[in-house]
Amino acid sequence: MLVIPAVDIKGGRCVRLYMGDKDRETVYGDPVEMAVKWQEVGAKRLHVVDLDGAFEGTPVNLGVVREICSSLSIPVEMGGGIRSLRTIEALLDAGVEWAILGTVLVEDQYMAREAAKRFAGHVIAGIDARSGRVAVKGWEEGTSMDALDLARWCEDEGFSAIIYTDISRDGTLTGPNLEETARIARGVSIPVIASGGVSSLADILQVAELEPLGVEGVIVGKALYDGLVDLKEALKALERSL
Repeated sequence: MLVIPAVDIKGGRCVRLYMGDKDRETVYGDPVEMAVKWQEVGAKRLHVVDLDGAFEGTPVNLGVVREICSSLSIPVEMGGGIRSLRTIEALLDAGVEWAILGTVLVEDQYMAREAAKRFAGHVIAGIDARSGRVAVKGWEEGTSMDALDLARWCEDEGFSAIIYTDISRDGTLTGPNLEETARIARGVSIPVIASGGVSSLADILQVAELEPLGVEGVIVGKALYDGLVDLKEALKALERSL
């Protein structure tokens, strides 16, 4: 199973938000330096979010993302404000391997469907939820849509994977929502990546137990930056558990 470090960008800096609240941030420095650090430690994939883009509806930190991609040899998945086919094309041209679509999965399903067709194999569905219900627009707006229903729609439309984030856990270090992640994984046949709340190596190993259901990775953010999870140790522990 992949342990995927997160690099969230806001105002050109690497930050972490508490439960997605843009006014509750902790700054961790230069995003390019952080990206290189995680690769050097052993990460096989990097998760990048343009937080400014998520709130504004269009990517803002494309220059930083391009620099990250050019500095790495591992693949990058990136989300935040991706609302058009032209934006996806620009991201892929910048070196991003997978564009993560979120809000448009609900608000512009025609565009999402076209993206999955035109950029087959390079588009991931980012499903963010509170209590199993999908949230959009940088997590600021809730919907009545069930996360599993949306996941099944994404699978039918040809998305290559699903990143499932429990917003109520993100940045809180309270542990991932294993039950909801398992529910999503059982309901689809495409890979699922867990996100939100990881606080320890034990959490990562618990997510790894869901791998037979189709959970292929877990995104880790604040726990890495605060030193609660040692990436090298986590990777070794997963190797031992195989």
